[in-house]
Amino acid sequence: MKILKFGGTSVGSPERMKKLLDIIQPGEGKQLVVLSAVAGTTNSLVEISQAFIGGDKRKAEALITGLRAHYDQFINELFASDEGKANGKELIDYHFNFIASFSHELFTPIEERIILAQGELLSTALYHFYLTEIGVRSKLLPALDFMKIDEDNEPVIDYIGEHLTHLLNDASDQQLFITQGYICRNSFGEIDNLRRGGSDYTASLIGAAIGAEEVQIWTDIDGMHNNDPRVVKGTKPIAHLTFDEAAELAYFGAKILHPQSVFPAQRYNVPVRLLNTMDPQAPGTLISKEGAVKGTVRSIAAKDGITAIRIHSSRMLLAFGFLRKVFEVFERYKTPIDMITTSEVAVSLTIDDTRFLVDIERELKDFGSVEVDRDQTIVCVVGDFSVNTHGYASRVLDAVKHIPVRMISYGGSNFNISLLIHATDKVEVLRSLHNRLF
Repeated sequence: MKILKFGGTSVGSPERMKKLLDIIQPGEGKQLVVLSAVAGTTNSLVEISQAFIGGDKRKAEALITGLRAHYDQFINELFASDEGKANGKELIDYHFNFIASFSHELFTPIEERIILAQGELLSTALYHFYLTEIGVRSKLLPALDFMKIDEDNEPVIDYIGEHLTHLLNDASDQQLFITQGYICRNSFGEIDNLRRGGSDYTASLIGAAIGAEEVQIWTDIDGMHNNDPRVVKGTKPIAHLTFDEAAELAYFGAKILHPQSVFPAQRYNVPVRLLNTMDPQAPGTLISKEGAVKGTVRSIAAKDGITAIRIHSSRMLLAFGFLRKVFEVFERYKTPIDMITTSEVAVSLTIDDTRFLVDIERELKDFGSVEVDRDQTIVCVVGDFSVNTHGYASRVLDAVKHIPVRMISYGGSNFNISLLIHATDKVEVLRSLHNRLF
């Protein structure tokens, strides 16, 4: 079985939703299609939730009315028959009345997660209804019946595989299945989600859990490029990446792929293809265990919204246990660290989640002086930087010799060199590295 994931732009209009059949091609073997919410829907649902949280029921009602009008137009263009339009109207009436009902309740994060789930529930049901209208058999599998995370927000692969396999076996005569990306249930059985961009993660988890032949991530760009095509001219798609290379690029800013989506596929050795719904014939990028090009630079990515923290303390000198105490501060606030460098009396590190920065900074001051630099960017150069290669570090540094570099990380991985710079220098650094390395 193949897993095909389509993002919000791929189902962003009735025309695009209809054209998915050119890619899916029912009858070409068993396929499970994972859909995101229609483009813009999740952002609107976030706004509605924020209005409810703020107690602004009038604003929430206006936002709900606006989004509902968009879906009214959507079903009028998607369905050709009166029956299809009636089914579509009944569906959106149910979901939007349900969303509106939260104005009468105490609104907590639990209710917010329920509202955010409505986007995927709408898109998958609408597509299933459309296929029914045109005579294409499909089976809608509710992700809430098999997608589960534990108390640490980690997916429970065994549970997913067992419950999804049971649902698939119950519909063994079907060739085409549809399910929701992003949404799941947590350890309490409540509706939850895999965070933004989680539809990629859903597809990868499903592929890993049932041992799929391949996971295909369909977006609006023809594979992962060797630099950011939005700001750098002459970028090219990469034909083949290893799981490790793809993971580095996804984590450090390549927007085409959700960072976590590589790991389940890597663990269970399920190939992942990145393909373009606007150009289905483009080869895209294959991500698999094999295929590394030895001794080469593969790509450059940038991650914005970084905050750098430097702790200077003479207590570090010849001391053991100091770094453990520093890391425990971040652990208490569940704040991941991206980069880290150390000297005899100082440690510098970066984070991208600043929700608890004030509290973290207060606790770190118990160890020494603390400096915080906001508006930073990590630029990551990915390639083969194993111990047997040489010369690439000097080429990277030579390319940015005219730019102030706050931190450098090299040697922590065989696959990347990371530079921390001020966000205002990002475009110049990406272009300079591209010219020097490619």
